[in-house]
Order: sequence, then C-alpha cells, then structure tokens
Amino acid sequence: MDGTPPHVRLANDIAAQFTHRPLDEAAEAIAAHVRAFWEPRMRTALLEHLSAGGAGLDPIALRAAELLRPAGVR
Repeated sequence: MDGTPPHVRLANDIAAQFTHRPLDEAAEAIAAHVRAFWEPRMRTALLEHLSAGGAGLDPIALRAAELLRPAGVR
C-alpha cells in the first residue's frame, strides 16, 4: 500500500474512467456518482482532504470534489 487515503485512491480511480470527456463534464459526472453512491463519511473525508489542499487528487477528481462543496465554502 502506498499510503494514499482510500477516498483519494477511489476518487482518482473514478476519474481515470472519465479522461476521455471534457473536464467540466467529467467532474459533474463524478460529483453525481459520489453524491449517489459514497457514504457520508467518505464524502466528508474527501471534502476535508480538499480543504487541506487536495494533495494527490487527479485534476478531474479535484474539480469534482470542488463541486461537492456546500455553497459559499472554500
């Protein structure tokens, strides 16, 4: 194991499936998937990771995580 947190590894794995799509379209699809299928603790961990800088997130996964933030939260 490489020490990558599970939420980062999973988000990057999902992002790898969308590299053929435009960034915004791929990010929207991933964000919808996370909303629909990830348990709240995993979503929270991803948002906390994003707030801490998002290290290790694929650019598509990073954009998807940004879309998951509540309005007005940075």
